[in-house]
Amino acid sequence: MAGLAIGVFASTSAAAQQPAERGNSAVLRGLDKVNGHNMDVEIPVGGTAEVFGLIVTLSECRYPVANPTGDAFAYLTVRDPLNGEVFFEGWMIASSPALSALDHSRYDVWVMRCKSS
Repeated sequence: MAGLAIGVFASTSAAAQQPAERGNSAVLRGLDKVNGHNMDVEIPVGGTAEVFGLIVTLSECRYPVANPTGDAFAYLTVRDPLNGEVFFEGWMIASSPALSALDHSRYDVWVMRCKSS
């Protein structure tokens, strides 16, 4: 078990050291878990959008230099529109959305990709 943990840590730290470019926007996908509807939203860096019943702000979006269509990671803040309660704040990774996921009873939001001009 310790070997597995070391292997996961080593691969994670190696991936974290890859050069990354900054995107101008991110494409996010939202899911309403009650009725099964989903939607894609493009948010510019520094911008905010409503995804179903949540307010999502994108602070930054990055992607690997060597593979622009590869794994994206974005810094998001997800809030309640009524009282401003923060449901999620941090980095989400497109290839591993469950690693750092939004914890909401009805809605789910995750990163699909970064876009640049």
